[in-house]
Amino acid sequence: MAEAVPRVLGSRWGLGVALLAGAAMPLGFAPFNQWLVPVVALAVLFAIVTVAPTRRALGASYLFGIAYVALSCYWIYISVSHYGGGVFAGVLVTMLLTLIAALYPLLACALGKYLGRGNRCRTLVLALPLAWVLIEWIRSWLFSGTTWLTVGYTQIDGPLSGIAPVFGTYGISLAVVLIAGSLAGVVLRPARTWLMVFVVTLGVSLLGGWGLDRSWTAPQGEPIRVALVQGDFAQEQKWLPQHRLATLERYRHLTERHFGADLVIWPETAVPAYYHEVSAAYLDPLAREAARYGTTILTGVPVVDPVRNIAFNAVARLGVPPAFYYKRHLVPFGEYVPFRAVFGNTLDVLGAPMGDFAAGESSTLLLVAGQRIGVSICYEITFGKAIAAALPAADLLVNVSNDAWFGDSLAPYQHLEMARMRARETQRYLLRATNTGLTSIIDARGRVREHGPLFQPVVVTGQAQPRIGATPYVIWTDYPVVAGVLFGLAGSALWPRRRADGFSR
Repeated sequence: MAEAVPRVLGSRWGLGVALLAGAAMPLGFAPFNQWLVPVVALAVLFAIVTVAPTRRALGASYLFGIAYVALSCYWIYISVSHYGGGVFAGVLVTMLLTLIAALYPLLACALGKYLGRGNRCRTLVLALPLAWVLIEWIRSWLFSGTTWLTVGYTQIDGPLSGIAPVFGTYGISLAVVLIAGSLAGVVLRPARTWLMVFVVTLGVSLLGGWGLDRSWTAPQGEPIRVALVQGDFAQEQKWLPQHRLATLERYRHLTERHFGADLVIWPETAVPAYYHEVSAAYLDPLAREAARYGTTILTGVPVVDPVRNIAFNAVARLGVPPAFYYKRHLVPFGEYVPFRAVFGNTLDVLGAPMGDFAAGESSTLLLVAGQRIGVSICYEITFGKAIAAALPAADLLVNVSNDAWFGDSLAPYQHLEMARMRARETQRYLLRATNTGLTSIIDARGRVREHGPLFQPVVVTGQAQPRIGATPYVIWTDYPVVAGVLFGLAGSALWPRRRADGFSR
């Protein structure tokens, strides 16, 4: 009986089991938040990769990745088909990106199986878990980078989230895959030794989540009153000239009702025109009126640099003088078209509605109501190191986004989940204003204090507590985890080989 499980998982049946395990992975992320599911699903994958012949193991890991990505990120089809190049382009791009993204689990499992060299203990306890985290980290910067579906995010409401202020999302990922690896050992051989390894790994991880969960930062001054405006404009109408006036009037109307708040925040590109086109007639008078009530307005708006003749996706602090933050991490095809020198205008059907944006160069802080605000725009909130660059100087964090691109899908919930992790890592309040939702006030522990619904115009109001100080993660970001992973993988590679290399079978 003890050998039945390894025999089944190592057979062709293992391919189907891997597919099902990958299909279960989205349940770990928002809005489902079943944080135990990824531990079990990864344990199943690691068990299959360990006992299956090499080709079958790699096939299983690729099927796992395809199911994982396809069911988690089907919203890519919505973004491309509805707001880009149509149904055919949506199907083609979604399939292509899914097949490419599924290569990352394949690469992690291939590396782990190779370094494990047929030794079950080394493969499950060391090689596979460390290879998984290494590939997750490489994925965060390779080809402009993405952290979407990083396993650590699944634990934002679980007992491992206390690791975040010290070792960040990848530290949580490491704990998850180490637990999964030891659990896989129990699945393959439920003997006392493996049970002890699992219990120790689980215990140390849970103890780390509890022991590291402390207040690394401190409140500074009194809370400020905030109002986050969610305009709710459909993406297909947002940039049409005939809708511009109605858009501006809705934002004015929603804002005027909350004059008296210290800070009012509008979403990414809430103003569907360049700053210089509407500043004199609309933005400046609105800022003067707000200032009479002690209110400062931050808004997303495209800005043109007339000297260099380039445009930025920006957040503006309205007033005299205005101040700007320029988005640094741009989304390919959403904000600029890559390879334009090669393809010219051929790929414009997938590009930004206002043409290519240029990237900003620094994490400029905006001074509002006596507080220093660290600003990010949309996708930037998914990069922990980028958000940490504004700290410890920033007292509060602000993220503006336009998630209308995602339609009615899982993506707005996943995006909010990543924003919550940034608040948890930095122990700062994070104010997130979006066009269509989910607009939220997030506290320094990553908990949503106030939020608005999807696809409704609403103003989310509340208080935000400025904080000072730096978490360990802010100081060293991902370097300790990456260094530890590389050191562990090097040790696995140098570990004396005591039996035939299972990778070649």
